[in-house]
Amino acid sequence: MSSNPVVLITGGGRGIGAATAKLFAKHGYDVCINYKSDQQSAEQVAKEIEKQGVKAHTFQADVADEQQVMAMFAALDSTVSRLDILVNNAAMMKPQMSLLEMDAARINAILSCNVTGAFLCAREAIKRMHKGSIVNVSSGASRTGSANEYLDYAASKGALDTFTIGLAKEIASMGIRVNAVRPGLIYTDMHRDGGEANRVDRLKSKLPLGRGGEADEVAKAIYFLASEHASFTTGSFVDVSGGL
Repeated sequence: MSSNPVVLITGGGRGIGAATAKLFAKHGYDVCINYKSDQQSAEQVAKEIEKQGVKAHTFQADVADEQQVMAMFAALDSTVSRLDILVNNAAMMKPQMSLLEMDAARINAILSCNVTGAFLCAREAIKRMHKGSIVNVSSGASRTGSANEYLDYAASKGALDTFTIGLAKEIASMGIRVNAVRPGLIYTDMHRDGGEANRVDRLKSKLPLGRGGEADEVAKAIYFLASEHASFTTGSFVDVSGGL
């Protein structure tokens, strides 16, 4: 097996996850890419990564499903000899609506993926880490609330913020750091999933920097928090939101 450090990125086949996977590869990491259903995108990212001389592995799992998470980590155990970094990036968003229009099925789907999934993956990663780092991908929505659009998504990211703070304290003595990034209006497919593909362009003029962000700008913040450059940082947040 390779002696390179290893990162697992959930939802690593597209958007911020894919950009993060490629950046870690540039820094000499072997990359494990989790995906839920888009195998083609995940395998394409893996092919690009391997051109950089490191190893890439893809693992299918719905992180909201405990049995699938357990199976993914079992497969990881037979594929790599170590796990140094977990990036909890997998998340979902549903079309814009107010709370009065939401039903329990929608709310529970969001919370199961965005919150339960992060808990489960962190739990299994910690069991395999000898020191290391966890970076949770939260959202600027955890601070704004996303009223009349994505209240459930925003609440799930608020929970992820609290999880980041609490887990950082819980496992600091194990030498594992836990931090989070909070992206703002970033050009990714998630806005299309949320019912408005051009949402960033509609709202970018409201940002102090006057533009939307790119996935690789978030990836750089994730890498910083995971790396030894942030060796004395835990339970902290980096907002990548253009000043909002």
